[in-house]
Amino acid sequence: MRPSSSETLMDELLRAVVDLAANTTPDSVRQLCALLKAKTSMADIRPWALTPASRTRLDRLFAAWPSQDVTADELAGLLMGACIAHGAAADAERVELVWTGPGSVLVSTRKTAQALLHVIDAARARLFITSFVAYEVPPILIALRAAITRGVKVAVLLEPSEDHGGTLNVDSMGKMKSALPGARILTWLQKPDGFAGGRVHAKCAVADEKVCFVSSANLTSYAMERNMEAGVLVTGGDVPRDLQRHLEALETTCIIGVS
Repeated sequence: MRPSSSETLMDELLRAVVDLAANTTPDSVRQLCALLKAKTSMADIRPWALTPASRTRLDRLFAAWPSQDVTADELAGLLMGACIAHGAAADAERVELVWTGPGSVLVSTRKTAQALLHVIDAARARLFITSFVAYEVPPILIALRAAITRGVKVAVLLEPSEDHGGTLNVDSMGKMKSALPGARILTWLQKPDGFAGGRVHAKCAVADEKVCFVSSANLTSYAMERNMEAGVLVTGGDVPRDLQRHLEALETTCIIGVS
């Protein structure tokens, strides 16, 4: 059955509503809704659109609206509903495959260094990184210094060297402390029963409870550029929040800390 003309026109109105809400800030959508609810004339509403793109979207909305049996209050409700739905979709969890090593022509993936730099650059308040070992990663260090400069509280959890009770023949912690004097360089301090001999083997990075990268890759140039490494970049949802809270809780309870 073909849709009726009224259904087609309503579809056009809904598409215009969604397009405007998806490409407009929530505050601006609220302003437009307030104008509609105040029964402001179309001519008086037009100054609301401050850019050519927003004027085009507003014109499309107005072109579709008069043909529908929709009140100004109902149109405002549609706009706010679309705005809220778009915000919820933006906050929903997104997972991307991250891969370093030989690629394929079938699947496009992010590289390990790109994903890690994305998390570091996204941080505005808190950043937590863990790795077994760390050395020879100048681009990562540059990004971490930039994060510290903009006020991010940076924590890096590493395995200590053999001379400091760990298992590494290189002092990654000492090198990181020298390279990042503004960061907290942490290690596994307390190993409860059942964890004796355990190592800091997790490789992940998380920023502001919003985005995280979980990977097989250490903080080394080979892991960033040459090894075959796999991971996932997670934006939104519960995983970044839970991972950051878990790591910070380990520090709060002194399981991990500054040695």
